[in-house]
Amino acid sequence: MYGGGTTFDGAGADTVASEDPGRLQAFEARIALGEKIEPTDWMPALYRRQLIRMIEQHAHSEIIGALPEGTWITRAPGFKRKLSLMAKVQDEVGHAQLLYSAAETLGKTREEMITDLISGKSKYSNIFNYPAYTWADACFISWLVDAGAIVNQLANAKGSYGPYCRALERICAEESFHLKYGHHCVIYLAAGTPQQRAMFQEALNRWWQPMMHFFGPADKLSDHTRILMKWKVKMATNDAMRNQFLDMYVPKILELGFTIPDPKLAKNPGTGVWNYTEPDWEEFKRVIQGDGPCNRERLEVRRIAEARGRWVREALRSPRAVYSMPLA
Repeated sequence: MYGGGTTFDGAGADTVASEDPGRLQAFEARIALGEKIEPTDWMPALYRRQLIRMIEQHAHSEIIGALPEGTWITRAPGFKRKLSLMAKVQDEVGHAQLLYSAAETLGKTREEMITDLISGKSKYSNIFNYPAYTWADACFISWLVDAGAIVNQLANAKGSYGPYCRALERICAEESFHLKYGHHCVIYLAAGTPQQRAMFQEALNRWWQPMMHFFGPADKLSDHTRILMKWKVKMATNDAMRNQFLDMYVPKILELGFTIPDPKLAKNPGTGVWNYTEPDWEEFKRVIQGDGPCNRERLEVRRIAEARGRWVREALRSPRAVYSMPLA
C-alpha cells in the first residue's frame, strides 16, 4: 500500500546541468525507447536519489501500513476473516522486503533505511497515521486504500528502473487479491444490519479526507517534476491518479448505497475531471511532519520490533558468537 508522488528535494536543476552531456543524452534516449535501467547502468545522480527516496518511502509505507490492519487480526469477525486478514498483513510485510531489496540496488543499505524511518528522517504514506477504530475502518483500508495503492503502483510498474518495476509486478498481483478481499468485506457490511451499514458510513466519513490526501498535493508541474516524468521516475501526476481513483471507485461506493462526505464532489462531463472540496493540506503537512494521530505510536512499534530483532541480525552476521553465548 502506498500513495503520494515523488517530491523534489532541491538542487535538481544544478544536479542535472552538472552531468556529463553525452552520458545524459544516451541515458535519456534509452528511456525514450522504453528500455529499463539496471543497477549496473550509468544513471544521473538525481535519478538515483529520487528513486531511493521513492522506493524507500514505498517500503516504509508497506511496513507501517500493516499496523492499523494488524490490530484487527484477533478481533476480526469469524475465523475465516482472521485467516484472510493475517495473510493480507503478511503479504504487506513481504512487499516491504521486496522494495527494500530494490532500493538496496541503488546503494543505500537496509539498515540505513530502517534507521532513517525510526528517526523520522524518512517518510511514509500519511494515511497510515490514522487510527482504525472499528472493523469497518479495517474494511475501508483493505478496499479503498489498497485500491488507491494499485492506481499508483500500476502506473509506476511501467517506469524505467528495472528492479522496482519487477517488484511492483508481483506486488500488484497480490494487491488485487487484497482489494477483492476488502470489497467482499464491505459488501457484507452493506448488505447487513442498519448498524453495520452505519458503521461503514462512519468509517467512510472519517477516512475520506485522508484518502484524498493519499495521492499527494495538487500538482502544478514544475520544471523539476517534468524531468522526473521524462525519466519515468514519476509516471503520473498526483491529480491524474486522484482523478483515476475517483473515476473507478465513486460509482462503486454509491452503488452500495453509501454517501460520500463531500457535497462538491461531481464529475465535469465536459472535461472528465472531478470537482471536489479541496482537502486540508495543512493537516496533510502536519501529519507528514510527525504530528498525526498515530505517528508516534506507529514509529514506537517499529522501534520495539527493531530492538527485539537485533539479536537475530547479529546471529546472522556472526553465528559463532551466538553459539558460544551461555544459556540463561
